[in-house]
This record gives sequence, C-alpha cells and structure tokens, in this order.
Amino acid sequence: MKVLIVYAHSQPTSFNGALLRTAVETLEAQGHEVRVSDLYAMKFNPVASDADFKERRFERHLQYDREQKHALEHRSFSEDIQAEIDKVLWCDLLILQFPLWWYSVPAIMKGWFDRVFVNGLMYGQFGRFDKGGMKGKRAMVSTTTGCFPGMVEEGGIMGHLDAILWHLQYGTLAYVGFDVLEPFVTWSVRYEDDDARALYLLGLAERLRRIDEGPLKAMHPVDDFGKDWKLKPGIAPRTFGHQKLPGAEPRPV
Repeated sequence: MKVLIVYAHSQPTSFNGALLRTAVETLEAQGHEVRVSDLYAMKFNPVASDADFKERRFERHLQYDREQKHALEHRSFSEDIQAEIDKVLWCDLLILQFPLWWYSVPAIMKGWFDRVFVNGLMYGQFGRFDKGGMKGKRAMVSTTTGCFPGMVEEGGIMGHLDAILWHLQYGTLAYVGFDVLEPFVTWSVRYEDDDARALYLLGLAERLRRIDEGPLKAMHPVDDFGKDWKLKPGIAPRTFGHQKLPGAEPRPV
C-alpha cells in the first residue's frame, strides 16, 4: 500500500513527532511505501493566492476554484501545489497527523487543503462524497488533544468528538471521496507520564498493523438524496459516528 502522511507540528521532539516516527516505522515494517509531507519543515505556504497559478483564466478577479480547474487542465499550478497533488494521487491511504487546535487543524494544514484539494480533480461537477475524485482511497485522522475523554463524550463540556471532527472527516475528507477510517486520538498528552505516552505509541502501531480491518465511517451514497438535496422519502437517516447527520454506521473495509 502507498501511504501519504501529512504532518503538522513545528517541533520534531513533540509527541506528534513521536507518533509520526512510529507510523512511518510501523508501516514500512509491514511492507508499505510511505511518503511524508512535513508541512512546517517544508515551510509550506498555507495562503491561497493568485501566485498559485502560472497562468490565469480570469485576470481581473481571482475566482480561486475556477482558476484551479483551469490550472488542472493546463498543468499550470505552482510547483509546491503540483507536488502535493501528485502525492495525493499516488497514495492509497492518507493519514493526517496534527495537534487539535481550536476544534480544528493547525492553520498550515488547513491551507494545505485549501490549495491542494482542487476543483475538477478532488470534487466538482463529476460529484462529491461517494462520487468524489478520491473514491477508492482511504483517509485517517491521528490527532493529539489536551482534554480528557469524558470532556468530548455524550454530554461532555467540549461537545462530542464526532462533532468536533465533523468538518474535517465528513466535510473535507469524505466530501472529496475518501473512505474515512475511525480516528486515532491521544488524550491529555501534556498531563500523562512517559509510560502512558508509550502505550499510545504502541496503540498507534497496533492500529496501523491492522489498518486493512477498518472500520470505516460509511455514509449515505449521493443517490440517496433527491433534487432538493435531502434524503429521499423512505430512506432512514444514518449517523457518521455520533453525529446524526447524513452519514452511516461504521462498516468493515
């Protein structure tokens, strides 16, 4: 399997760094081919702008998504964007490794999505979700948190983890066609001792050794929805994890 890990942490000595090294070592030991986009080390530019295109379709006003389609047709993206697009197209599995900040990813990773998940390739007129451009590929979130598990469970003060990760797992990864695996989450890392952190590393390694077993966060296919963009009559709403929105119960890979 070909695995791309997109990593967003500025400190190699961080626990995110340890998780990255564990992932690479485990996957390679299993015979998988691994590439890493270390966004901070790359000094990846997260800001979408007209500099992202070597030529423009609309010179006077930047319509970013339409310029993406034009750049896709003419292979006129800036070199840094094209390199990341090529990596995503190459991989069978995309892993995102990051610390959870403000209910989301660090800005550098958000900018990676903005610039790399391009209209006309990942999504667009041909479809989204189960018809998206990344159909047939899988993705998994691996994130560190400063909170305790009970804080993001049913009734927790922070809101349920599925809701916190909804925009990323459903609105970004699933939207462009990825089958989304259950996330790997480490809790209150700052407050744990070395033994507890070592157990997390072992847990990630075991998860990756069994990566083919899933489970996936399955969803309604697009054809379950009518012209009004709502579920067709007679189709029962499902859940994407805990989140009671257009998703489905996990299913085996």
